[in-house]
Amino acid sequence: YKMAAGMRDEVTALEHSTLKVPYELLNKKFRTIQKLVDKEVSHVSSSLSDLTTCTDNTLSTNEDMITSIDGVAQRINILKRKVEEGLEDELECSRLCKSRIDHLKPYTSGEQSDGVMTAWRKIRLDRMLVDHFLREGHYSTAISLANASDLIDLVDVNVFQLCQRVEEGLKSHNTGPCLAWCHDNRSKLRRLKSSLEYRVRLQDFIELIRQERRLDAVKYAKKHLSNGGEELLEDLKSAMALLAFSPDTNCKKYKRLFSLKRWEELIIQFRTENLALYQLNNQSVLTATLQAGLSALKTPLCYKQMEQNLQCPVCSTLFNELASALPYSHSSQSYLICRISGEPMNEHNPPMLLPNGYVYGEQALLKLS
Repeated sequence: YKMAAGMRDEVTALEHSTLKVPYELLNKKFRTIQKLVDKEVSHVSSSLSDLTTCTDNTLSTNEDMITSIDGVAQRINILKRKVEEGLEDELECSRLCKSRIDHLKPYTSGEQSDGVMTAWRKIRLDRMLVDHFLREGHYSTAISLANASDLIDLVDVNVFQLCQRVEEGLKSHNTGPCLAWCHDNRSKLRRLKSSLEYRVRLQDFIELIRQERRLDAVKYAKKHLSNGGEELLEDLKSAMALLAFSPDTNCKKYKRLFSLKRWEELIIQFRTENLALYQLNNQSVLTATLQAGLSALKTPLCYKQMEQNLQCPVCSTLFNELASALPYSHSSQSYLICRISGEPMNEHNPPMLLPNGYVYGEQALLKLS
């Protein structure tokens, strides 16, 4: 029972995004379809009202009646088509939720064999790698690994593929895909108090000035930048001052605004906002797990050249620098490790004190002798 409870706690800690993303997608699809259906139902009601009016009018001809009936039938067909399309989208999101729940169930039961658990953990590691690659922008690598390991239903490739299109647009200085994404998610971004759309619009304004289209820039600012709020007022003031400067200005404040690095900043902000949209952490599960493991093993001796353990991951060149900013582990008991073999010294490998004061494991000394 304790083992099963521990596994459930582990799943809760590490698998939050596995279920959260498809749930949020299902919720988004439901709300979008609900708005479309409400809109089409109002159109059908309007067409029915026109038909009723036409029926009550004694001056209406047969052609008028046929036209009204055709209008009602057309609206009903449009409503039916959109409902069917929406139902397919919702069923697909529900299928993803079910497939991921079915994937997690065997692990939480704690009744599987060691071989099954080892295979399951291998799949989870691959999922963590795919998620990390997607977050870092290595989309082709992530998709290749997901296809090779048959993980498409267990990872959020589709969500991040949309991100890829937005990021590629920003890299090519095209704000269209990003603005379309902002429009599709406007209600949630407003609740998150996101400034992404405003900053993207501000970058469009700067690019118009860079192209010497200052009059167009002023018109654009009046249309899109007049409702940013007090918190963005200073940014707007600085941007408006660019009208008096050329793109090759040496003034540091305005040179920074003309800098092309602002596009990279927009990409970073977009990634952050996209993760917040699905209530995901900025760090990948792989990064969090790796940091937790390194911190649990890290001791002050890991950073003393002559005291490092050959079998300690933190002492290795690869992880030593990565763990430098992490806290040390809290150990209530000390363990003696043989400097030669890296094996623990205990009743099966008793410590042996040499005349020079150094202590080594008996088994290592026997092998050397």
